[in-house]
Amino acid sequence: MVAAAKSATNILIGNRFRDNERIDLPNNEESISVPISSSALLDNGERSLAVSHCQSGLPLDITRGLEIWAYIQFSNRRFQSKRKVQNGFPDWLDFHAGYGVGKFQSSGQPCISQFARDLLCINLYPLLPKGSSIKVEIILPEGKDRASKTSNEAFGVVDGLSLIGTQAEVQISASPNQLKNCKEILHHKCTKATFDGCLTFVIGENGMDLALKHGLPANQIIKTGNWLGPLLVAAAENGVKKLLLFGYHGKLIKLSGGVFHTHHHLADGRIEILTSLAFREGISFDLIKLISKSTSVENALLTLELNNPEAVSLIWSRMAKEIEIKSRSYVNRYLSSSMEIGSVLFDRKRQIRWAGFEGLKQINSFGLILKR
Repeated sequence: MVAAAKSATNILIGNRFRDNERIDLPNNEESISVPISSSALLDNGERSLAVSHCQSGLPLDITRGLEIWAYIQFSNRRFQSKRKVQNGFPDWLDFHAGYGVGKFQSSGQPCISQFARDLLCINLYPLLPKGSSIKVEIILPEGKDRASKTSNEAFGVVDGLSLIGTQAEVQISASPNQLKNCKEILHHKCTKATFDGCLTFVIGENGMDLALKHGLPANQIIKTGNWLGPLLVAAAENGVKKLLLFGYHGKLIKLSGGVFHTHHHLADGRIEILTSLAFREGISFDLIKLISKSTSVENALLTLELNNPEAVSLIWSRMAKEIEIKSRSYVNRYLSSSMEIGSVLFDRKRQIRWAGFEGLKQINSFGLILKR
């Protein structure tokens, strides 16, 4: 995104096209080179357009190769200060989220990280003609389609993909470094004098945000990423007595099928697990067929709610129960532990919907009442 915007800006001020743009990073870190596919002037030189492609560095990333368009236009509108901020941007930068860029459903504001905002400012401001401001519009032509294959709606993000920036390189939830960091955080929490034996695991920023909004104690929460199996064992080793798994059903369903690394790069099988749970609950064969043909867990949930709401409650209650059973079995495969493990699940609309027996006890102890 930033590379395309910088390339289009360079073309607009009369610099020649370069097939790579150098992107300066915050805190005077070493710059990086990002390939540019094309760049051109539009509207008799009043605007410019540049095209780049997402280079996440991950071979199986859903955004790999995603085409990014950046439209640039200058304005003579005077700005008051380089540092004055409006809507998260300095007033010299008029940012627009175009087609395919995700927006927060609650506010309509573009979903763009602070890191990406900083990158835009650092790299565009030096190119800005004196006394001018700049309009930047980012378009992701395939953004909506690819977003439909993600859990963005569970984050309250609609209409496309979030703009994160190269920060994604250091936030890979499947990375071994993520596991190492989480283990260190876990050990630190468990050795504090105030530790009471209780912890909550959340998967990713979405679970963290929702847990805090519902009043779960912040000092007991650990954002785990996808390394749940080893972290369950680490929790038991560190003397945790009660552990709550709080997360999106599309992730935690894997635990109910015995899959304890939840990243889709390594294992999926969610529809197969859901079909098995439905069979074990005695759901009609016709509904089981509908589930097995669903394209996602969320679509299966909607299909069930439309055809048989009672079946939804049965299946997802079974899921929460199996998460607790399978998690205890996983831990006891490696060490003998009496750690109580509860599960609480929320859906794509960020509504807390289901809990296992132990999860229900734990979440009620926090004052959050969830009826079974």
